[in-house]
Amino acid sequence: MNLGFLNPLLHRPGPWATVYLDTSAVAENAVEVRELQARDACDRLAELGADEATCRAVYGALADAGREDAGHAVFATDGEVVLNVPLNTPPPSPPQAAWSVLPRLAPLLEYGGGDPACLVAFVDRKGADLELLGSHGRPRPEGQVEGRDWPLHRTGRDDWHERHFQLAVENTWEENAALIADRLTAEAARTEAELLVLAGDPRQRRAVHDRLPEELRAATVETEHGGRAAGASRELLDAEVARARAERVRAHADEVLDRFMAGRSPAGEHIDAAEGVPALVDAAREHRIDELLVRSGGTDLHQEVWVGHEPDQVALRRSDSQYLGEPSPAAARADDALLRSAAATGASVIALPADDRADGGHRVPVGGLGALLRWPYQGAVPGGGARPDG
Repeated sequence: MNLGFLNPLLHRPGPWATVYLDTSAVAENAVEVRELQARDACDRLAELGADEATCRAVYGALADAGREDAGHAVFATDGEVVLNVPLNTPPPSPPQAAWSVLPRLAPLLEYGGGDPACLVAFVDRKGADLELLGSHGRPRPEGQVEGRDWPLHRTGRDDWHERHFQLAVENTWEENAALIADRLTAEAARTEAELLVLAGDPRQRRAVHDRLPEELRAATVETEHGGRAAGASRELLDAEVARARAERVRAHADEVLDRFMAGRSPAGEHIDAAEGVPALVDAAREHRIDELLVRSGGTDLHQEVWVGHEPDQVALRRSDSQYLGEPSPAAARADDALLRSAAATGASVIALPADDRADGGHRVPVGGLGALLRWPYQGAVPGGGARPDG
């Protein structure tokens, strides 16, 4: 999960109001229900100590939230809604509300989905329509590829002239397939799409697939559902895309876990992975977290740490103020502090289900928090947490 969308939250002082709201219900009285939910959430914030201006801003955002998404996460401070994130999974009711020194980020891993960005191409022998499904929100058009439109159709005759014409037709198909493949390669790089889905004409799908660079081919799925024609059904295509994205997430999580297990107990002297709050606090302060692993239900997620205004100002104890450079550090949850730090340094986050286990049957990472590090170091013990001398 890429956390770049959290940038507006990273360098503003709190305290923060955070609300997770289910907006998936479709009913005649949906507007009235939404207003009641918004009022309930703001009453909870007020009870927790939120100021009136911030409560009003949150109420306005929640009351106006559309029903197109499964839910919304609203982050506000100092009378302003700073970020409103559409969710892929409905959070539970009543709305979850928090008033804390840091934005309450960890539930985004469960409800925000963070599905890999997916580029969908509806191809035929003339060209393609492109669509991007980002990590959050609804699909958006990404333009068209228009190839040569003549000659496109074979004939049924079998003489020399017709065979020559049919060869020209196939050349048109091949040229158009190459044109589509080139555009998809460029768009996948520009949008940072992790998955490509090819829908539409079966022969042209295969021709486009074969012309993609090897790395993109490995991240490409073909589907028989959906097409470029107006009015083509999307239900089966959407289900196929959702399945492909889920498989991509699971495969990446498995690969990261394998590297994590190998890195935390290496055969040599270098440590490539860390787990547990003390080791991760050190790594966050030194900007060494490359991929943060968060297992839901882990006991370390709600452990208390101390933070300052900046994302790398994090320490285990309030007395460690020399590490913070912050005269008035405040207590925060470890998961929120580490997610803020990961977002600020461009690290990605891997959300693991509660039942993820190593081969020995133990849930990993121990305590629910772990990381792959940006560079290994010597002189540490398995699990990390110590720096090399000097």
